[in-house]
Amino acid sequence: MATEQIKAALQSFDSAVKNADGAGISTALIRLESLLTAHRAELHPQLVHFLEGRSYAKALLWLGGESGFAKPASPPGGCGGGGHRH
Repeated sequence: MATEQIKAALQSFDSAVKNADGAGISTALIRLESLLTAHRAELHPQLVHFLEGRSYAKALLWLGGESGFAKPASPPGGCGGGGHRH
């Protein structure tokens, strides 16, 4: 299944980033682009959006994976501030 291949490529990318492995990063990015091109029509639009925008951390989280780099800096939907201030 394409989503499992994409998840594996995202995990490889994450691992390569953590290990500062330039060749691994390049290989994973090429694989991700190839999978997106080949399977775009069958993928969920949200996943396509993340991959097109190179939001790989979000894509991995969306697929149910975990990643050290994938932890968002702020909660979804905003910065977590207490609303509008005057």
